[in-house]
Amino acid sequence: QVHLAESGGGLVQAGGSLRLSCLATGRIASIKIMGWYRQAPGKQRELVARSTTGSVTNDYADSVKGRFTISRDYAKDIVYLQMDNLQPEDTAVYYCYANLRAPDYSEWNDYWGQGTRVTVSS
Repeated sequence: QVHLAESGGGLVQAGGSLRLSCLATGRIASIKIMGWYRQAPGKQRELVARSTTGSVTNDYADSVKGRFTISRDYAKDIVYLQMDNLQPEDTAVYYCYANLRAPDYSEWNDYWGQGTRVTVSS
């Protein structure tokens, strides 16, 4: 079984920083995409940042460009999200996402972590 485990959430004042981490474990042959989504109370889950294997650039939501940075440790199947200059609007549960293939399978599947909570106070 494949599991995604997030960590690094917490409470921070506006203007502060946090770094989220996500470790993918299990029977994994290849990872195509790793990224971060978030869901605030009363809102739909939205894409925050995404890294596609082999791509030169990463994708970011307009609301976090210039403040958040996604990075990956390819050898350890870890994705990070460095969040700087956090604002109250960033308050949400952040979910790790991966699109990957298991050994001996030709299809790619989506996996989600359990989420880590980020609260930004004003």
